[in-house]
Amino acid sequence: MVKHQPLQVYERQLCLSCITGIYGCRWKRYQRSHDDTTKWELLWSLILLFTFCLLLVWFYFWWEAHNDYNEFNWFLYNRSGEWSDGTVPILATTAAGFTYIAFLMVLALCHIALGQQLNLHWLHKIGVTVALLTTIVGVISINQTWGQEWDVIPISLQATGPFLHIGALAAVTALSWIVAGQVARTEKTMFQVVVMLLYLSVLLGLYLVPLYISSPCIMDPSSLKPRPNVIGHQGAPMLAPENTLWSFQRALQMNTTGLEADVAISMDGVPFLMHDHTLRRTTDIEDIFPDRHMNDASFFNWTDLQQLNAGQWFLKDDPFWTVRTLSRQEKDLIANQSVCSLEQLLKLASYHNSTVVFRLRRPPPEHPCYDSWINDTLQAVQQSGVPQSLVMWTPDEHRAQVRQLAPGLIQTSVEKLSPQSLEEYGISRLLLRYNQASTEEIRNFTHNDINLTLYTVNEPWLYSVLWCSDVSSVSSEAPQILKKVPYPVWLMSPDEYRLVWVSADLVSFAVVIGIFIFQKYRMSGMRSYNPEQIMLSAAVRRSSRDINVMKEKLIFSEVGNGAGSADELYGDTGYNYYTNQGISQ
Repeated sequence: MVKHQPLQVYERQLCLSCITGIYGCRWKRYQRSHDDTTKWELLWSLILLFTFCLLLVWFYFWWEAHNDYNEFNWFLYNRSGEWSDGTVPILATTAAGFTYIAFLMVLALCHIALGQQLNLHWLHKIGVTVALLTTIVGVISINQTWGQEWDVIPISLQATGPFLHIGALAAVTALSWIVAGQVARTEKTMFQVVVMLLYLSVLLGLYLVPLYISSPCIMDPSSLKPRPNVIGHQGAPMLAPENTLWSFQRALQMNTTGLEADVAISMDGVPFLMHDHTLRRTTDIEDIFPDRHMNDASFFNWTDLQQLNAGQWFLKDDPFWTVRTLSRQEKDLIANQSVCSLEQLLKLASYHNSTVVFRLRRPPPEHPCYDSWINDTLQAVQQSGVPQSLVMWTPDEHRAQVRQLAPGLIQTSVEKLSPQSLEEYGISRLLLRYNQASTEEIRNFTHNDINLTLYTVNEPWLYSVLWCSDVSSVSSEAPQILKKVPYPVWLMSPDEYRLVWVSADLVSFAVVIGIFIFQKYRMSGMRSYNPEQIMLSAAVRRSSRDINVMKEKLIFSEVGNGAGSADELYGDTGYNYYTNQGISQ
């Protein structure tokens, strides 16, 4: 006589199969385990967590650095000699890597919540390693080539800090479900204590973080100063080729109160507008003077410069991805732009009663105007007929001589000096990069009647932070964007912020306490349950369409050989099952 072990029935667990299958390629029930995670896999979990945190900071950095993408591309151009938007591949790889690592983090948390053993598949381990190493290389590269841009993180936190705090508080509060489940499920007192201490420390830290959040936008709205003036940096370079007449005209159409340009001196002593040291990027020099395309822009006379086209490159390269928004008439105007002289710019500014600030680049030592560059520039200013009170003079060389020859010029420094030193040198204005002055320093300059202009400000959030910091004016490549910012992006009184802070903490605390109580009640009111528990009685209660019947074991035992019955072998397994009668042979 032979006895047959009954067929065993299992409930479908598609969600669990997907979680464990995608994370560790454990698609089958017998491949999964509720045992403690090994130390090796715990190490990989920590590496995954570190990679996620690093990528989160890296992603945030590039998100906020959007204000300075053009500056980054110009750095790349100086190194490679070819213009391209280097931010596109960086953003694409960063977004892909962050999405991938964040997805693995979610799967890992699901494993913990379901009591499954963590076992990251080796392909994912390779992916995590690649993501980690790539991010580290990127951080090192940026630190060496564009280190000043790291300042955008603390500056941006003045605008995003209160909102990031609420988001982090919501995430950690939601995490209490997993923490409470682990504490209620485990029987190890030491483990419970360690987990609770770690979680409560993080939660308490988040509750107190607002004590250290400082933002100029947390202020009494009645003390908000007037809207800062906007100066068109190189005109409106997102709408027209930089440093051309059409670019400055477009900037004036965007209600700018000033214009900023970069000035070089030609071989015959004519100051003209050019940002780069060569003419390759912004003119058709390679077509007109192919043998001289690598020469310094200062080694061309004005007659040669007037032959160059300074607009077609903009339509071809589309440096700001804005060409598609231009009309046919605008494209025709852009295609016919030429190199602009300083005198032309000054006449335009004089006509519109607009302030002009320019950075004057001294020509190389072998240049015929190496010694006369200051006088040549002053002569151009005087010939233009512009009121001297509209011109901000930035060169430090021969400043005393310039003050004697043109006492009406607005003496401006591009170096950060104390208010006392500025007063001593007779300087009334400062032109600095936006990361060179803190909120306290901005207000100190304002208090001492020093007019401070910060560059380059293109994003509404940055403009809002500087507005609340009492800055008097900003220089922008995007006046068309700042024109749409009539009020700070957000402004909150200290009392309102304290109310939001305390309310968020109280709600979080109440939710965490409720979750811990519910998890304790839930775990204590039910016996230990395996989501894939074998349900031998399910065949009686469910139709064949609702269950998946698996033949896990079929044991044949002969009564005559003394091997014992199947009941003896499986009587203590704890599973419910039914038995078929044996068949005599």
